[in-house]
Amino acid sequence: MRGSFITFEGGEGSGKSTQVALLADRLRLRGIEVVTTREPGGSPGAEAMRLLLLNGVIKPLGPTAETMIFAAARDDHVQTTIAPALARGAWVICDRFLDSTRIYQGVLGNVDRRIIRALERATVGDAMPGLTFVLDVPVEVGFARVSDRGQIKDRFESEEIEFHIQLREAFLDLARDEPKRCVVIDASQSPEAVATRIWLAVVERLLKPRTTKTAPRAAS
Repeated sequence: MRGSFITFEGGEGSGKSTQVALLADRLRLRGIEVVTTREPGGSPGAEAMRLLLLNGVIKPLGPTAETMIFAAARDDHVQTTIAPALARGAWVICDRFLDSTRIYQGVLGNVDRRIIRALERATVGDAMPGLTFVLDVPVEVGFARVSDRGQIKDRFESEEIEFHIQLREAFLDLARDEPKRCVVIDASQSPEAVATRIWLAVVERLLKPRTTKTAPRAAS
């Protein structure tokens, strides 16, 4: 049986990496093989491109060039990490995926939607996430969390507040447009409360349907 593919999306400081780890631990307790990964990155080739994408070196080339480099990294990520894991029945949980490109480069960078969709068809194929969590926090909360890390801000974290306001709105629009795949989670709560909401959605949308499909038929 093919594995399940879950992605986490949202603005900066929304707690994606924390929730990826918590969900992975919970699934492993059920005996499920889980592969956690991230974008940009997640495979040797993509990790090599990650620094270029996040340190701002690519930014002067414009959002279209940035989109294509993200696509090249995603192609390596899918082919090397995601597709093989799904094929052997593992669950893959990814911190950001194609929706981040749709929002950051597409909506905010004004890259032609047709270019983005064409690159998705070429790089993602049928490795589409079955469930996407959009972690939503007020911009000021996300900013505070990023500052509390005490790390140098990357190319996207360093954008002005208006950018992040538009980013939040764009992710919420995405969730409204694709309700069958996307679940919005109020990520301003404690990590434990957020994790509980996520787990309930995973059970309802992924674990229960699988149990139903594999349940033995009653004797006639």
